Amino acid sequence: MVGYQDFVALSQSRDSEERGRAAHIAALAYLSHSGPADEHAALYASLIGFLDDPSVRVRGALAYGLLHALEAPRPLILALLQDSPVISRAVAQYSPALVDADLMALIRTADEPMLLAVAQRERLSQRVTEALVRAGGTVLALKLLAREDLVFSAGLLSELATEHGPDDADVRGALLARAELPAASRLLLVQSIAAALRATRIVAGAVAAPRLDRLLRDATDTAMTAIGETEAAAGRAPYAAGMVETDMVSTRVLLHAIVQGHVLFFADCVAELSETPREKVFTLLEHGSRAALNALFVRCGLNEAVRNMLARLISHARAADLADDLAARHFVVTALTEELIADHRGNIPPELEEAFTYLSEQNVILARRAARGVMAGFAATPGGTELALPEPFATEPVLALPAA
Repeated sequence: MVGYQDFVALSQSRDSEERGRAAHIAALAYLSHSGPADEHAALYASLIGFLDDPSVRVRGALAYGLLHALEAPRPLILALLQDSPVISRAVAQYSPALVDADLMALIRTADEPMLLAVAQRERLSQRVTEALVRAGGTVLALKLLAREDLVFSAGLLSELATEHGPDDADVRGALLARAELPAASRLLLVQSIAAALRATRIVAGAVAAPRLDRLLRDATDTAMTAIGETEAAAGRAPYAAGMVETDMVSTRVLLHAIVQGHVLFFADCVAELSETPREKVFTLLEHGSRAALNALFVRCGLNEAVRNMLARLISHARAADLADDLAARHFVVTALTEELIADHRGNIPPELEEAFTYLSEQNVILARRAARGVMAGFAATPGGTELALPEPFATEPVLALPAA
């Protein structure tokens, strides 16, 4: 307990450490005061007086005493916010007495260290968060994107994806980790990743160019349809509508959606292309006859060969779990490929060449995926029969050449 006379002596001392102690005591006493009003007013006046102390140590002690208090006097907090950088940044980062309007005014003129201090506040509103992102650089944006407690608007995330997505891998990763990233922006970032991989020397040097193109195209198509499936499951049809509007829905994309088991996205695309209600499209895809499916695909503007191929693929898909069963996908693609070869006697028409090439690529990809681990699994099956493997071919003994 410090008496009044002792407090006066400390506050008038020539030693800045003692004056700082007095400032801290006055701040704590003001916040915890429950006595007469005139005594509270006297404490307030003493706090105001410490603002003019020439020592940063004293003003810092005052700020430290008020820093975490919601009841701290706003005039003092605002004055300390304009103090030396070490004090003002601490106030900006910790003081709960500051409201959004205070922070917005500060952000407009703040330097990078001050923006970083504000970004580390325990709570930030969406308004302040977005102002910080727009005022700061990439480092600040990454810090804010890493905070799961913050909320970002779809518009701002789209801006960041467009501005930094093509060139900045760190920003791409941070944006892709945000669940609220708009689907179109997510697809843009996936395409940026594919382009970055294609341009990376170690990747381009390790994989032949044609195979790399096939791998990246397949991965991009899968991401495109997977994003569409997620959006369709959530009832957000604008993703499919946007893709149709920008002519991104090709026969290959439609085939890929079915083969990967992304039937909700496929249905959304067909609904947009045919201008048919989504519920009716679902009914036709699940139970519609071959003639009904053909009529639906006519409304989509597809030619006869493609219509027949899609109708046949849907018939196969109805009896298989394409979403989770790799073997089923492989079987369906193989069956459709063989039927196309048989129907056209090996002479695939030009309008089906792209689709047939896609199916052939998928056949290889799915065969590899489905085959992984099959032999190991077979060998590990308890009670399995012995597999008789042929003996190695006898070879002539290799002649050892004498050393030169």
